[in-house]
Amino acid sequence: MSRPRAREAGVWFGELPPGPKNMITDVSGVKVGHYTIIRGSGPLMVGEGPVRTGVTAILPHGRNVYREPVKGAFFDMNGCGGLLGSLQIREFGLIDTPIVLTTTMSMGSAAEGVIRYLLRTNHEVGISEDTIIPVVSECDDSFLNDSQGLHVKGEHVVAAIEGASDRVVEGAVGAGTGMSCYDFKGGIGTSSRIVTAGEDSYTVGALVLTNHGDRDELRIDGVPVGANIPPTEDKRVGQGSIVTVIATDAPLDARQLGRLARRTFLGLAATGFRSHNGSGDISIAFSTANIHVRNSDKGLLTDHLLRDGEMTPLFKATADCSEEAVINSLFKAETVVGRDGNTAYALPIDKTLELLKAHGRLLK
Repeated sequence: MSRPRAREAGVWFGELPPGPKNMITDVSGVKVGHYTIIRGSGPLMVGEGPVRTGVTAILPHGRNVYREPVKGAFFDMNGCGGLLGSLQIREFGLIDTPIVLTTTMSMGSAAEGVIRYLLRTNHEVGISEDTIIPVVSECDDSFLNDSQGLHVKGEHVVAAIEGASDRVVEGAVGAGTGMSCYDFKGGIGTSSRIVTAGEDSYTVGALVLTNHGDRDELRIDGVPVGANIPPTEDKRVGQGSIVTVIATDAPLDARQLGRLARRTFLGLAATGFRSHNGSGDISIAFSTANIHVRNSDKGLLTDHLLRDGEMTPLFKATADCSEEAVINSLFKAETVVGRDGNTAYALPIDKTLELLKAHGRLLK
């Protein structure tokens, strides 16, 4: 039986309404694709496995993002992590490649995959036009995965991009295959909100790659769930990282998107997130409204921006859907046994709901 998403099980995440799918892809044009690599079992044999890893790709829109970049920004709460392309995002406030998430030591091959994919349809790159600087980020899945084996290849990235759709599979898939969260099985989670800002309605969506935290830190709607579930013998040495991707159709510039990126960590804090010393905590935000045309004098295809004074509903939506996305990653992820028998156990949903009900937190 498929594990439910948190909201389906009755968990409450504030009064703002979610989008129709309650996914980052509720932002029109955004698509997400995964490539999952699961191979082998038993003792680690470097280069052979066991392999528990993969790739997740987020496409800002369905057209050629190199030709039509989106406004973007990022924020690093704690810098023990990687974000390729961050200098260019900071300098120009644009994202012009798919956003790819993967395992830490495969960032190079992931970047090559993005480049090879974009070269298929952008033949003048590096000749008469700008080169490609991929946007790639990571978390460390070495607790479960043969990370030294460098099993993620460029073709896996291409497959994730080509397979992207508006339905996001959550849990132990793609880049989330080998990740752990609060000492449970983590991975991919997503959520969205519909808000009114100024005179119009907008969508804000979040996708997370969760690989962070200690068990006793986990909170769900304020309830100390992790501390009330007995620990297992399997535990990572470190406390990992988290990458959050925020999408919106609100007309924002790069500075304003940076403000959204920072608000993700308010939502993460509601789940118990504490940003440990060795944690790479990164948030990337983009808007599908302010799309540029490369090498054109037309500039923006939109002619207005929200005023800063109208952004508070977007801040709240960013925090709320970031929080829910983390909990969805836990609810949807199933137990995974990795290298050397290391095991990331799924969050026990029945026990979790029992704890939430005892605190009067369930909606049903």
